[in-house]
Amino acid sequence: MRIAVFASGNGSNFQAIAEAIASGEVDATIAFLFCDKPKAYAIERAKQYNIPVISFTPKGFEDRVAYENEILKHLAEEKVDLVVLAGYMRIVGPTLLSAYADRIVNIHPSLLPDFPGRHGIQDAFEAGVPETGVTVHFVDEGVDTGPIIAQEKVAILPEDTLETLETRIHQVEHRIFPQVIQQLAQKNKG
Repeated sequence: MRIAVFASGNGSNFQAIAEAIASGEVDATIAFLFCDKPKAYAIERAKQYNIPVISFTPKGFEDRVAYENEILKHLAEEKVDLVVLAGYMRIVGPTLLSAYADRIVNIHPSLLPDFPGRHGIQDAFEAGVPETGVTVHFVDEGVDTGPIIAQEKVAILPEDTLETLETRIHQVEHRIFPQVIQQLAQKNKG
């Protein structure tokens, strides 16, 4: 299965996926990393794995449709089967969604439907709930509303700070995301 990973920032989930593929844990190939932020650290991580990088911002296009059509051109050229959002901080529009219906997955740092959006970890922490977690889901028109593929709970401990909770959430993300991608790769074969 050929995947494209989309990231906007640090790229730690991208690296976890790349490592899982390199170790044979995930039977997939990363066709390229797409990054909408030309200075994002995810690009440096891709270079370490000799993974091609495509990077451009929506500002260079007249509208979202033109931006997403340019992305689609690269996905088609590389025969990408699955789009993996790993810290991609943009809403996916109808152009990409229709071309890749049920073939775009996202990871979110909360137990959806609770705490959707950009600050899932912080929102859960500040709400004082006893647990939060990680959700991997298919992407639809909404924000973190698509069908859930997998979830794992993470307790919020009395001694937690926002930083310690973030660290534990990321550890779960780095384990669960490659597992889900492997499950999807096996289904793709069948």
